[in-house]
Amino acid sequence: MRKNLKKEALIRYSRQIVLKNIGIIGQKKIISSRVLIIGAGGLGCPIADLLARSGIGTIGVMDFDKVSLSNIHRQTLYTTKDIGELKVKVLKKKLNLINKEVNVKIYKKKADNDNLENIINKYDIIVDGSDNFKTKFLLNKFSLKFKKKFIVGAISKFDGHIFTFDFNKKSTPCLKCFYQTEPSDEFLNCESEGILGSTANIIGSIQVNEILKTILGIGKNLKSNIFILDFLNLKFRKVLFKKKRNCICKKV
Repeated sequence: MRKNLKKEALIRYSRQIVLKNIGIIGQKKIISSRVLIIGAGGLGCPIADLLARSGIGTIGVMDFDKVSLSNIHRQTLYTTKDIGELKVKVLKKKLNLINKEVNVKIYKKKADNDNLENIINKYDIIVDGSDNFKTKFLLNKFSLKFKKKFIVGAISKFDGHIFTFDFNKKSTPCLKCFYQTEPSDEFLNCESEGILGSTANIIGSIQVNEILKTILGIGKNLKSNIFILDFLNLKFRKVLFKKKRNCICKKV
């Protein structure tokens, strides 16, 4: 952990540092943290943006996609000038403008069994901003293997789901304990189902809230719960779930 905060950092993070639950010690924890974001889209943009502003020391972002016109309404770090560019390259430039002290590492590839093995273990917290369940379950597997903290988000239409897992704790269920079988990606298909831009940004912001609380060890998190949000009807609920008898997390 870095010994002293520079004057610029004290000013930049002053509104966080003044919080009794954070202070100088908490801010140093944030600066010393390493967070990997999978997906640089509707969830990944607000997550990366807010993490950079909060002072996370190292932010990794993995995505293989390019910016398109249909992304702009919800993916807040991109503009029409960025269309056709790799998302991770654009995102790195934007994050460096927001906070030059943050070390931004980009991975211009699709998450798979081969590359995640070598990448995930370099980070403290893994954040899912993907748009398909195959990737979510893959991240669940490797986060379990390396005993990482894992924050999951899913969005569609006016709805969002969030999970928080800490696989350092043996009592923690995993994503497969809730879903058991891999759901259809129809729910996550923004092209066919649609998505309100504000929904993506709110869910991403809540994921960041969970990340920062996890780093700081403060408040309550969503351990063993799914947080379900319906913004159209303003209905929110937490659903408790437990480890399943034959789940992969029982073997770790």
